[in-house]
Amino acid sequence: MDQFTINLLFVGASFALYIGIAIWARAGSTSEFYAAGRGVHPVTNGMATAADWMSAASFISMAGLIAFTGYDNSTFLMGWTGGYVLLALLLAPYLRKFGKYTVSEFIGDRFYSQTARVVAVICLIVASVTYVIGQMTGVGVAFGRFLEVSNTSGLLIGACVVFAYAVFGGMKGVTYTQVAQYCVLITAYTIPAIFISLQLTGTPIPALGLFGDTASGEPLLTKLDAIVTELGFADYTAHHSNTLNMVLFTLSLMIGTAGLPHVIMRFFTVPRVSDARWSAGWTLVFIALLYLTAPAVGAMARLNITDMMWPNGGIDGGAVSVEEIDNDPRYDWMATWQKTGLLDWEDKNGDGKIQYYNDKNADMQALAEEKGWVGNELTKFNRDILVLANPEIANLPGWVIGLVAAGGLAAALSTAAGLLLAISSAVSHDLIKGAINPQISEKGELLSARIAMAVAILVATYLGLNPPGFAAQTVALAFGLAAASIFPALMMGIFSTRINNTGAVCGMLAGLVVTLVYIFLHKGWLFIPGTNSFTDADPLLGPIKSTSFGAIGAMVNFGVAYVVAGMTKETPQEIKDLVESVRIPRGAGAAQDH
Repeated sequence: MDQFTINLLFVGASFALYIGIAIWARAGSTSEFYAAGRGVHPVTNGMATAADWMSAASFISMAGLIAFTGYDNSTFLMGWTGGYVLLALLLAPYLRKFGKYTVSEFIGDRFYSQTARVVAVICLIVASVTYVIGQMTGVGVAFGRFLEVSNTSGLLIGACVVFAYAVFGGMKGVTYTQVAQYCVLITAYTIPAIFISLQLTGTPIPALGLFGDTASGEPLLTKLDAIVTELGFADYTAHHSNTLNMVLFTLSLMIGTAGLPHVIMRFFTVPRVSDARWSAGWTLVFIALLYLTAPAVGAMARLNITDMMWPNGGIDGGAVSVEEIDNDPRYDWMATWQKTGLLDWEDKNGDGKIQYYNDKNADMQALAEEKGWVGNELTKFNRDILVLANPEIANLPGWVIGLVAAGGLAAALSTAAGLLLAISSAVSHDLIKGAINPQISEKGELLSARIAMAVAILVATYLGLNPPGFAAQTVALAFGLAAASIFPALMMGIFSTRINNTGAVCGMLAGLVVTLVYIFLHKGWLFIPGTNSFTDADPLLGPIKSTSFGAIGAMVNFGVAYVVAGMTKETPQEIKDLVESVRIPRGAGAAQDH
């Protein structure tokens, strides 16, 4: 059986499962559509939240970015994991205790203002649509490779699949679909990692293999550092980027995580407040299985790729020949990925070999001139393909490749569905029912939710055709927007009785606008290529890249909110009492009085 057929079997079987679950668990009421009837078990919800959380950015893109940069891109791991801990400890239980369906509804009621609710909807939509662009980018990469079509065709096919099961299932259908998707994606991620760790280090646990020895007796990371520096790249394990930007980027990912509405919504689906805490704990366990494996996947893949491009022991042994790439079965993966437009090479100097090196490095330029090289000949290697190509690079069995295909799609589609639910609930429940037409029927509200979801899919698909970066980089922009707009409002809403409606609205708008403008200045207005005035290689504010600006936007939000609240009318007493009742456990009154 050929690889294409194996891929179709794995992907087709997983999709049949997802769509079958969505039909079985079809939402019949607004409670089931928005919060799955509040009847989800904490372990089930933890697994669904993990699938919702571990998107294309985590599964497809993160290890690729770590592989080609090394230590500096460990910020993705630190920011996302730390952010989830913030969410679990500081927000999730209190928001569940408040008892509303959506983040915007909490903000509207806490800040006793329809304006605050509408502004929260706008912030949520901007952050979520940006996030969905990253997911659709990952969907296009995965479908393009495993259906052996162009990246654009893969993206369009993926959009149709998301539409099929997210629009009809609602939160109830998506919850149980995401449980299945978690099982698929974690199996697909860990099995190839175990195989490759055994190949390179003899250790079946990839996280331990990362610090183990290769067959030659040399530590894996030491060997990787030696190879990449020989080719003119930076040390894999050393810190090279600007420390201020690194700190801001990590902080932006952390507080952006705690402000992402599609993850927060999952905690509205459990029966009790205590279940929200247990859900958070279980989610951390399920997330850890992938996040402890990702650094090993990145490092081992980088070593394998470098060895394939220099199969005879480095520069002195000579680069891989064009003839080997064309005829050796070990290199078939290169021809397959070339069809997607995400991988390419060119024999620029006509010597019959493909030299892969850092042609920006001054020392390598001198060596290249001496050897007659005219530039790096591995002309394109999209970071988003690395995890999906990893089993092929390591020459693993066909069933493993098919499993990874299904896992990559599960990761992208599960998060896309969660985000689309957040968008649809914000539009139908918070905007239409909450602000425009409070008398709308339940049937009309469900219809408007599904229409909003369909429109969001179309917008994300269009923007996904020309994304502002790799999947994880685009997602980082969404985290920055959530960090600057939603997270401060939630924190101040729970922990400060001083912030009033005017302060909250001004803070959210200030944080959103300043962050969005900074991003557009670097990534293009509305992400349209060629309309940017700066780049992340040469940012407007010193070393601060657009992906790191969310932390500064959050500071602006907090500052504006407190200043405006201090200049305007105090929060009503009943709202202060409401805040206290959300934060203080039942039965604590006597303790509070002493």
